[in-house]
Amino acid sequence: MKVMIVEDEMLLAMELESEVEMAGHQVTGVAMSSTQAREQIGASKPDFAFVDIHLMDGPTGIDVGRELAAAGIPYVFVSGNIKRIPQDFAGALGAIEKPYSMNGMKNALVYVSAIIQGDDNGTPPASLVLAEDANVGRRSA
Repeated sequence: MKVMIVEDEMLLAMELESEVEMAGHQVTGVAMSSTQAREQIGASKPDFAFVDIHLMDGPTGIDVGRELAAAGIPYVFVSGNIKRIPQDFAGALGAIEKPYSMNGMKNALVYVSAIIQGDDNGTPPASLVLAEDANVGRRSA
């Protein structure tokens, strides 16, 4: 699976890139701003993306997410404050809250990879908040 990483914290981006590659996937690129992300969406045609909400050019990750969703590319938000994600999750499959463990990220990647390949029988890992679960919680709050 070709994975794009949208993250402005270089150390986190490098750790995530390493984890994605060790899991047998290809990283198509790392974007630190919404401009870089938009360029990579068109150029690299990723199968999936991890997207931080706050990038170098501000809280533009949600806009990047909406563009990914419009292009039919599944993605997961990775954020220190998942409460900032819009109620509709901007088309994301879900979110992973920072700080995350590498094991939690690996488990989320395995689950998302299976979903993208059409196998939705797995159990989501605790590290991944699914969009529909979060929306149910928001409606009842």
